[in-house]
Amino acid sequence: MNTRTIALNTGAQMPEVGLGTWRADEEGLLARTVKTAIALGYRHIDCAKFYGNQTEIGRALKEVDVPRKDLFITSKLWQNKHRPELVPGALDEILDELQLEYLDLLLIHFPYALRPEITNKDFTADDLENVPIMDTWRAMEALVDSGKVRAIGVSNFNKTIIGKMLSQCRIVPAVNQIEIHPYNPSSELVSLCQENGIAVTGYCPLGGMKVSVMDDDVINKIAGVHACTPAQVALSWTLSRGIAVIPKSTNELRLKQNLHKVDLTSEELDMISNIKTRKRKVDPVNDLPELVWVVHDDIAKCPLI
Repeated sequence: MNTRTIALNTGAQMPEVGLGTWRADEEGLLARTVKTAIALGYRHIDCAKFYGNQTEIGRALKEVDVPRKDLFITSKLWQNKHRPELVPGALDEILDELQLEYLDLLLIHFPYALRPEITNKDFTADDLENVPIMDTWRAMEALVDSGKVRAIGVSNFNKTIIGKMLSQCRIVPAVNQIEIHPYNPSSELVSLCQENGIAVTGYCPLGGMKVSVMDDDVINKIAGVHACTPAQVALSWTLSRGIAVIPKSTNELRLKQNLHKVDLTSEELDMISNIKTRKRKVDPVNDLPELVWVVHDDIAKCPLI
C-alpha cells in the first residue's frame, strides 16, 4: 500500500497515486474497479462531471468500508458552468452524483467556457462563451468558504494563465492537473506551479493511444533492469518530480503495480528526462483551432483572464 502524499497549500495531504476514471464507463466495471482499488490501498479517486460516470462512482464509494475522512475525492467543473452564478449549483450536482457532503478538491476542468445549454461533448466555435477565468475563480473561492469544498484548483492551465491568476486570486490554486509523462514533461509549467505552492497532478501519465510511452526503448531498458513494468518506470519518473499521478486501469494486477514506486537511480531519471520525443495526447486545438491558446501560450494569447 502506497501511503505517500503530497502536501497542498491548504495543509491537506493528497495521496500521490490516485485512480483515474476517464473512459471507464462500461456498466458495472467502474464500480468494481473503484472498490478493488480502494481495497488495494488507493485513497485518491479522480472524477469529473464531464466523464459522465460519477453516479456509479458514488454508489461504489457508499459500499466501501473506509471512512470518508481517509479518502481524497477530486472532481472538476465542466465548461458549461463557468458563469459565476452557475458554479454553486454545479458543485451540488457533483456532490449529489457522488453521494458526498464535500469534495476534497474541485478543479476548473479547462480554462475556456461554453454556453450553459451546451451539454454534449462535441461543440463548435459558436458554442464558446466569454467568461473571464477570474470570475469563475472567485465563485470557486466562495465554495471553500461554504465548506462544501476543502480545496480548489485548476486543470489544463498554462504558464500565462497561472502567472496572471497569482496576482489576482484570494485563494491560490491548490493543484494544477495537467498532462504529464516522459514525452510531455512540461518542465517550465511544473516549476512555475511548484515554486508558487501549487501542487501538480499528472493525468495521462502513461500517454495513451498513439502516445504510449510504454513502448519507448529507454523506458523498457530501465524496466528490464528493475524487473518491473514500463508503466511503473514512467510513473516512478513522474513521482520523483514531486508530481502526483492518476493512472487509469480496470485490471487488478496493473492497479496493484501502479501503486508501487520503483527506486530509479539519478542516472536513470536523467535518461528518461533526456528522451527527445515530444508528443501529447490532449490538445484542444485538435477540436477547435480557436483553442490553440489553451496549450500553446507561446504562440497564442489567452483571450480572457
